[in-house]
Amino acid sequence: SDRVTATAPVRLSVAQCFRTLSTSSESKDISAALQTLHSYLDEGPESSATAAQRADFRRAHYSRTLHFLLTNIHADWLHSFTSAQRTELWDSLFLRGPPEQALLVLMEGIGQLRWVLITERFLQSGRLADLLWSYCLQAAPCDSPQLRETLLGRVVALPDLMANRLHPNNKPLFLPQLYYPLLASAMLTALERTCQALRDGNDCSLTFVAQTLGKVCIQGHSDLVLAVMAPKLSAHTRSDMVWQRVCRKLLENVPQRWMESVLTGPDALGRIIGNLVLTNKQAQFVITHKLLLLQYKYETQVLRIILGYLAADRERRPLLIQVLRSVFQAWANPSAVKHTPLEQQLYVSKALLMSMSLLKDSELQELRSDLSLYLLQCLLGGMQSHLNSSVVRIRHMGMVVGECLSSRMNINETKLKFEYDEDEETQELLSLLSPATGEEPDPDAVNGVDSPQEPTDEVPSSTLTPYDMSGDQEISKASPPRYLRDCLETLMSSDDSVRVELSLRVAESLVRKNAFAAKEISVQMTKVLLHMENKYNINGFLVHRQAVMTALTVIDCIPVTQYLTTEFYSLNYSLRQRLDILEVLALAAQELAKPVTVKRDPSTDTTAHLTPYPGDNPVHWRQVIEKRIQSKTKRLSKGHTQPPPKATPNRYAPIAGYFFFPLLRNYDKPQVTFDLLGSDHLVLGRLIHTLGLFVHLAVNAPIAVQMGRALLDFVWSVRYHVDQMVRRSVLFAVCSVFLSMPSQNLLQDLSDQLFETRTWLADVAEGDPDADCRGLAIQSLVLLDKSLKKQLQDPQALSLES
Repeated sequence: SDRVTATAPVRLSVAQCFRTLSTSSESKDISAALQTLHSYLDEGPESSATAAQRADFRRAHYSRTLHFLLTNIHADWLHSFTSAQRTELWDSLFLRGPPEQALLVLMEGIGQLRWVLITERFLQSGRLADLLWSYCLQAAPCDSPQLRETLLGRVVALPDLMANRLHPNNKPLFLPQLYYPLLASAMLTALERTCQALRDGNDCSLTFVAQTLGKVCIQGHSDLVLAVMAPKLSAHTRSDMVWQRVCRKLLENVPQRWMESVLTGPDALGRIIGNLVLTNKQAQFVITHKLLLLQYKYETQVLRIILGYLAADRERRPLLIQVLRSVFQAWANPSAVKHTPLEQQLYVSKALLMSMSLLKDSELQELRSDLSLYLLQCLLGGMQSHLNSSVVRIRHMGMVVGECLSSRMNINETKLKFEYDEDEETQELLSLLSPATGEEPDPDAVNGVDSPQEPTDEVPSSTLTPYDMSGDQEISKASPPRYLRDCLETLMSSDDSVRVELSLRVAESLVRKNAFAAKEISVQMTKVLLHMENKYNINGFLVHRQAVMTALTVIDCIPVTQYLTTEFYSLNYSLRQRLDILEVLALAAQELAKPVTVKRDPSTDTTAHLTPYPGDNPVHWRQVIEKRIQSKTKRLSKGHTQPPPKATPNRYAPIAGYFFFPLLRNYDKPQVTFDLLGSDHLVLGRLIHTLGLFVHLAVNAPIAVQMGRALLDFVWSVRYHVDQMVRRSVLFAVCSVFLSMPSQNLLQDLSDQLFETRTWLADVAEGDPDADCRGLAIQSLVLLDKSLKKQLQDPQALSLES
């Protein structure tokens, strides 16, 4: 009853002020009503209201008062005020009351110029710091969780809200570049007041400030906020125990869903959080597990900061060893190598090398003594998983990491060494951990100074001038064969490495020059080349061998193609030979699909070095005269100076079936040395890619429809293969089918499969871990939708279909 008695005059007084402002036109009455409302916000002895009345007004009537002013912003008496009167009587009502209520009302009225100016003054006068401090004191009204969440959203997203309502008349203060540093300064002010309150023996709560920090960071503004806060916090926590406690509590109160964005901000780790990772399980999970094993979007510098933070303190170093074990186990997991994106595998490899580089020799020695067998099993298992991959980057990644780890751990004096092409990625991995190799000192150097050389009698260079021998060529005693059968005989039975090399180099030109002779021995020569090994270490052996086999396939298509496609599924062939067969067939099909251009090779033409006699190539006298007239005539415009290209038949289209269909036989029958649907997924991926190429080259050919239907039936069973190279090949084959088959055939022949195919492509485009697979799936969807749209818009096709 006492409370009701104390608050009743406030309610009546506020109601009387509202009536006066609504009905009166006298400026004296208007000013008196506004001053009465101000009296409930005044602090100190000059206020005419009691403390209970002021508290009741702030709790129950302040927000209602601001809403009333918002609805009367166009009143006549407001426009009759001078600028100073508006600032004193109107604006100050928004700047002196509870800041959380004022901000919510101001955000509702954004759009009016007066409201924008008041909001700008609200931010410039430090009311954000007062708002945060009111929640630190727990002196804010007993609001609901929904209201607090709304206020948090308004504070954090104020630049976005202002930009949506004021664009293009936004104020500079509302831009993210200025607002978020201002918000960071307000949080620092609230933290400074918290430290002082703790020294005075008062309790404070950092929950709202921590939520504000977390939500700002999760929305992508951690750079702007932490660039202001981190240096100040780092300086304060250098020697002040109260600041260290406040910073630790601040980060502990950050919600778990926002912890990652705070910890990965610039300069967030280190002295600011101290040993929070040891006392807070949530922070420990984020730093030691989530940022290293579940995420892979961060740059290498973030990894350095995270692992460097764990290694910087003696109490945190056991966590570094724990991280090393978990990352090592993830790197060696064969399932992770198959199913995780390549970018994530690279991220884990970097984390593993950095963790190993940060270990001390004593810690490494302890690991070797306790877990030598386990580490060796992880190393060898991880190496096997990476080297078994069909992706070159994954194999190179495994080689580099295996070399570095074996050199650093030095288990059982085991050091691995591989041959691979260095690129930016491998060089970056190597730079993360320099292998500790014991280099032998130079016997010719003592204490870094070269030992004196024995004096030698040298002839002055001025007495003998050396000849320029840069253009000299080595004279070979053997001459290259001139006939194709001699070349074949040399390749079959000769033991002379020079003659074998010369025969291999000229074999392609002999095949292309003597097509008739090549057809007589095409299959026999292809068999010899397919089984030929580089036992003499000939430079460019694989290139020349492949070129000769391609030329034989082009010259004598059907017999050679039948032989190669039959041998692909035969016994006792290595995977390299089967891949060679696919490459030769693919190159031959591409050459046959190109237009025929008759060009003579000057390097192989013996008459090219002779000076031609004018009579050897007579030109008709009319052409000579025409050329002279053309050269002397001036024209303002000229048409086509070259004749249009002549249409030539596609040599590949009539024989495309010989390339395609034999390769679809026996793919599901495992051989003793060949299991296409099992472990030999590298050959499976290359086979599907080659079949897709055959279909693509057969575009506009009558057999393309049959080939496309057969290829879709074949790849449908392996569309969810675990190997990403196989999935890429499947998607390439699907793209080839959509490009090669006419639109009407897609609807007529594949109507029952199109819905399932489109659903599968959508799943791949959304959820496949490999980026190339996702891109190919999107391209396939675009091609499919384009073909279907074109077909459905064609009235003639629709009538035929109906």
